[in-house]
Amino acid sequence: MEVSAAHSLNLSYESKCSNLHGHNWRITVYCRCKELNADGMVIDFSHIKRRIKRQLDHQNLNEVLPFNPTAENIAKWVCDQIEYCYRVDVQESKDNTAIYEKDE
Repeated sequence: MEVSAAHSLNLSYESKCSNLHGHNWRITVYCRCKELNADGMVIDFSHIKRRIKRQLDHQNLNEVLPFNPTAENIAKWVCDQIEYCYRVDVQESKDNTAIYEKDE
């Protein structure tokens, strides 16, 4: 899914990313389970999109998330929001992707 949002990073070093700026984030969610539900799914994609986009799309992430909104922290947060999710990729630009994966 794609989410348009702004953020600024609170870092321990000087960085232009400390200034408010935006991205068209691409978020890929991976889910798995041992048995499919009665509808033949792990989880409905529309439920995932609705849950994440409703909170993040067209927002200042510093105002809606309770942590420093790095791509890594966002990936972990998304993973924690979705049942059966074990991995999330968050791409903030063409060359920058963070991957969070739960330990089994």
